[in-house]
Amino acid sequence: MQNLIGIVLGLFLLAVFLRIDFYFNIVYLLAAVYLLARVWTHAAWRNLSVQRRLVNRAFPDESIPVELVVRNSSRLPIPWVEVQDSLPVELISPPFYREVLTLGARQTQRFGYTLVGRRRGYYTIGPLFMQTGDVLGVIPPRTWKQESEYVIIYPHVLPLEKLGLPTHSPLAVLPARSPLFEDPTRIMGVRAYQRGDSPRRIHWTSTARAGELLVKRYQPAIARETLICLDFAQESYAGRRFYDASELAIVTAASLANHIIVHEGLAVGLATQAVDPLANGSQTFSLPPRRERAHLMNILEVLARIQTTPTPALPFPEFVRRESAHLAWGTTVIVISGSESAALYETLAYVRSAGFALALILVMPPAPDDRLRQIATDKLPVYRVWREAELEALL
Repeated sequence: MQNLIGIVLGLFLLAVFLRIDFYFNIVYLLAAVYLLARVWTHAAWRNLSVQRRLVNRAFPDESIPVELVVRNSSRLPIPWVEVQDSLPVELISPPFYREVLTLGARQTQRFGYTLVGRRRGYYTIGPLFMQTGDVLGVIPPRTWKQESEYVIIYPHVLPLEKLGLPTHSPLAVLPARSPLFEDPTRIMGVRAYQRGDSPRRIHWTSTARAGELLVKRYQPAIARETLICLDFAQESYAGRRFYDASELAIVTAASLANHIIVHEGLAVGLATQAVDPLANGSQTFSLPPRRERAHLMNILEVLARIQTTPTPALPFPEFVRRESAHLAWGTTVIVISGSESAALYETLAYVRSAGFALALILVMPPAPDDRLRQIATDKLPVYRVWREAELEALL
């Protein structure tokens, strides 16, 4: 039927040549059908729209309902509309959704599907194609394309105690060489009241004993800041456990960041070199320590997107050394890697000597080397994480 114009012209010439009224009637009928189909389809197409609605962030195993809204705002019914959405196979199977429907005048239909966050990552949803035409197929179908959207599945976040890491030592507040603020939980004495002191600081017992206003003196301290340095080079997770080890490293980093901000209320940052699908290449991520929940979501979003990089800009030991140069004194540096080396231990020794607290977490590491054990001193806590199911760290 798409060659209707040629058929109409052929019948018209035949009718003129033979001068048969019946042929003229067929020509008029086909021409009317063609014009009606063209006008109808054009008018309906201008008033046809589709919208995809979804929440584009979720945690593992969460369901993501996706609603498609197809609206016909014209006064003409639309005989058929086909909607097809391309989907990632990691979130749904089969990797597409197709619906064919009929819309009446000024009618809106809603339908959809459900995605499941089976594993962390950055996924593209779409593009979405919508196609419509006339009933007889006289006019070629018109196709409309909606640009793709994305869905981010955050990594697993597990309680810190399941990591096998001590939850008491990181809670300590380090004494400051240069006092930044006072810790109201640690009183170190009293002093005379000065103009501008808060009434809450008055030590009433000492005031009554001394006969003058005395206020509490708090021990100066700084709140611990933490920087998580994640080694995400492919060579650090070589072997048959490449995927499991690299994913477990992500889970470990996410769990640490969540514990420090949510449960401790302290600042944490993230530094890593990895492939970012948004940039189509290796990138350096350096998020300075902060304590806001929004900052935690930024860290989790980075950990959700990144993939291991075959070509980091710097070897990981040099990267740790460079990132530590921008940290405040007393910052805790947590290094996560899938392998250990003499160069890494030398860098950690340098970082420790510069006044930073250190912890090394090895994720599914190969058999330990006796020579490396001699380099690693007792002052450097080393934890080994093997399985997410247990997340035991062997000290």
